[in-house]
Amino acid sequence: MKATVIATFFGVFLTCTYTAKDATKKTKKAKLYVPQIDCDVKAGKIINPEFIAKCPPGCQDVKYRVYGTDIYASFSSVCNAAIHSGIIDNTGGKILVQKVAGHSGYRGSFSNGVRSLSLPRWRESFLVSEGKPRKGVTYPTTLEYSSSKSTTVKSEPKKPEQDLKGMKSADTANTSEKALEEGDTVRKENQTTPVPTPATQMATTTPTPMTTTTDPSTTMPQPTKTPAATRTTAAAAKTRPGLHRVRDMGSSSVHPAYASVVAAAASVQRQEPVATFQRAASSPAHLAMETDSWKPGLNLFYTGFSSKEELNPKPLEPISQGNQNCKVDLSFLMDGSWSIGKRRFQLQKRFLGNVAQALGIGSAGPLMGIVQYGDDPSTEFNLKTYANSKDLRNAIEKIQQKGGLSNVGKALSFVNKNFFLDANGNRGGAPNVVVVMVDGWPTDRVEEASRLARESGINIFFVTVEAAAQSEKQNVIEPNFVDKAVCRTSGFYSINVPSWFSLHKVVQPLVKRVCDTDQLACSKTCLNSADIGFVIDGSSSVGTGNFRTVLQFVANISKEFEISDTDTRIGAVQYTYEQRLEFSFDKHSTKQDVLNAIKRISYWSGGTSTGAAISYASEQLFSKSKPNKRKIMILITDGRSYDDVSMPAMAAHQNGVIAYSIGVAWAAPDELEAIASDPAKEHSFFVDEFDNLYRYVNQLIQNICTEFNSQPRN
Repeated sequence: MKATVIATFFGVFLTCTYTAKDATKKTKKAKLYVPQIDCDVKAGKIINPEFIAKCPPGCQDVKYRVYGTDIYASFSSVCNAAIHSGIIDNTGGKILVQKVAGHSGYRGSFSNGVRSLSLPRWRESFLVSEGKPRKGVTYPTTLEYSSSKSTTVKSEPKKPEQDLKGMKSADTANTSEKALEEGDTVRKENQTTPVPTPATQMATTTPTPMTTTTDPSTTMPQPTKTPAATRTTAAAAKTRPGLHRVRDMGSSSVHPAYASVVAAAASVQRQEPVATFQRAASSPAHLAMETDSWKPGLNLFYTGFSSKEELNPKPLEPISQGNQNCKVDLSFLMDGSWSIGKRRFQLQKRFLGNVAQALGIGSAGPLMGIVQYGDDPSTEFNLKTYANSKDLRNAIEKIQQKGGLSNVGKALSFVNKNFFLDANGNRGGAPNVVVVMVDGWPTDRVEEASRLARESGINIFFVTVEAAAQSEKQNVIEPNFVDKAVCRTSGFYSINVPSWFSLHKVVQPLVKRVCDTDQLACSKTCLNSADIGFVIDGSSSVGTGNFRTVLQFVANISKEFEISDTDTRIGAVQYTYEQRLEFSFDKHSTKQDVLNAIKRISYWSGGTSTGAAISYASEQLFSKSKPNKRKIMILITDGRSYDDVSMPAMAAHQNGVIAYSIGVAWAAPDELEAIASDPAKEHSFFVDEFDNLYRYVNQLIQNICTEFNSQPRN
């Protein structure tokens, strides 16, 4: 009996133990399946706002292009960007990708064996970090792709024969996200795990400041500035006096705020305010809060600089129309450093007031704002604060000197990121101009900040006063800083004045240059400075359905450009044996009108005389191109031409036409190369079927911009 009781007890104990183990197993978190992507997959192709993916080995290759540093344009290769950032190496591995807003400029660099390229702007960016899940975020086991046709990606591990299918589906481009007709986002099969919730996405992309202050008219997050630990700057104290001169202060005494810089003390201690943010754990998203370059608005990326741009202390004069022959959006970078002295600072204010009067400020003419710089820049007032010259001059008289060093590079970065926004009065159709006032020379480097500003379309002028004497040149941090900063080194963008007392003599020359909008070379970017002519094969072999696919391809390219009478213009020719001008460069002046016109093109049908079509386009389109526009021809054909293409193409090249050729199906490779500009491999493309045309939209835009940015600046 006793044995029976013991056996029964032992059996119950074992049953309870196994039941508890089973319950524990059930509560264990299921292992996350990480989808694999290929080396050529771009972030823009993937719809998921945040995901973890596995990169294969061998992605460190120049054919997988990367744009940017730390923050990457969305048509960069995801895996090669991860290598560039140092998250993985060429052996591959898991990465975490977070989509963020578009960026106003992407800086190229060489890092971890990968050369990334620069880009003026793009509509979407992404960040890469170590492939570990963030707490509270649910990641997809299957990625969603943006595609022009149905594509399937399976979530279970692929067999070798499935890899080719997966590679093809992963290679779909992010070009139809804003398609001319209905959207065609494709959701993949077998997706069982939801993507991050909206709340999670917000946490991914938005840093939380410790405190915020609300400006009367804008809502710019402002972090609380708290004193940092005292920093010992003995070395800096020894070198700074030689870097910048101290001019008269209106009295014999040196201003207290500058005394610590010019003193030849062995050791100087100073308290510096630093901006403090509270970041989300393990989130690099704080790097990416930049203005959406495609829809300019408030910039949420706080730089630590103060702003007084919205303060209007009293009623203003009536709005003036202004000088309508000088429609520019203008920012003056005013030198507020201690080196300039009180008296010369007053002369600078008088000069700016005279410039405002000579410009003829008004809503239909020039608008002007002022940023004062010293150690840090701050906006005195923006473009929309004053709408006539009288109020602007009165406001300039009331500006107080900031003091500090002459950090021009920091000021240019501030203007590039924060000044030319819609919220600050930027009008979009007016050229952006910055005039930098410099006493002597800058105390920081300007080359990199200037390059990013130029690539954003900002025209930079320098007015340098009392340049370094021969004995002082060894103290200049960046020799030839003006030539490194301006849009062209021809002298048009730079004025040197021997003395502040002769500054009044350059008011009219400066105004004349600023208002000469045809000469403002930096307003011209790869997206707003071209006449683009599409030459479209309408032969019988194309067919009605494929012809509509071609028109969709044309529309997807067109909508990436800034289209207007003064920006990029679009024209189109259709050809068979004969040629037909569908619409000329001057026919449509808005993007929507161009897209509607493309949609209305009717299929012709006939033979294929590509050579005659090139000659026709040269005569009917490009001969009427504006002198200051880049002439770009994009020809799409599906077969061999019945006539010679090499001579017409050569004539077009000699007349300055940059030709891109896209061949489909039976197009002849030798003809595509003959049509394309040099180097042919960057100007000609081939796809096996019409449905794959969409893959080359981003590549075309990328090549056009790369070619534009490589132009010399002399």
